[in-house]
Amino acid sequence: MTTPTLHIRALGLVEYEPTWHAMQRFTAERTRDTQDELWLVQHPPTYTLGQAGKPEHLLHQTPIPVVQIDRGGQITYHGPGQIVAYLLLDLRRWRINVRELVCLMEQAVIDLLAGYGVAAVARRDAPGVYVGGAKIAALGLKIKNGCSYHGLALNVDMDLAPFGNINPCGYHGLRVTQCVEQGIAPEFEALQAELTQNLVHGLQRHLLEKGSVSAG
Repeated sequence: MTTPTLHIRALGLVEYEPTWHAMQRFTAERTRDTQDELWLVQHPPTYTLGQAGKPEHLLHQTPIPVVQIDRGGQITYHGPGQIVAYLLLDLRRWRINVRELVCLMEQAVIDLLAGYGVAAVARRDAPGVYVGGAKIAALGLKIKNGCSYHGLALNVDMDLAPFGNINPCGYHGLRVTQCVEQGIAPEFEALQAELTQNLVHGLQRHLLEKGSVSAG
């Protein structure tokens, strides 16, 4: 079997809704031969509410738009200074299931932070990555016809105040943190590149462990 490849698209600061609809179109129109893609973006201030999201988790009305979307999970916040990585994958091609993909995304963030001496963990009961009980990365996926879109958001150097208007991911009183608060302060693009590398290597490693391709 030929090793799958990922086409990386660094799209910069882009509006949330058009990007979401572009992911939907990409997934709806893809064929067996469509190359998988990883989109790297930042978004202007936006709250997103997952399929099962409860409006009451928005605690205060604000000028920040709220977009009801089709990923799993509750409400979260996106804003400049946050790495957002969207994984548009054919899960069958990578021989990976949803739970394995979630774990792989969490591990990519955990390994990134560990490289800077920051200990982070995942929680089985609440997907995401946590440092000292505070959430530093949120995850959410949509699977359609065996293909994924949406992905993860890592707080790097952003205004965290808008998180105070919500119960992040539906958890009352959940604290939120970011890389700069943990003493991690390389260039944004460098962190983005490291996270991308961790995700790509994680997918490749998973495929090797499944015995789909030769290690040689």
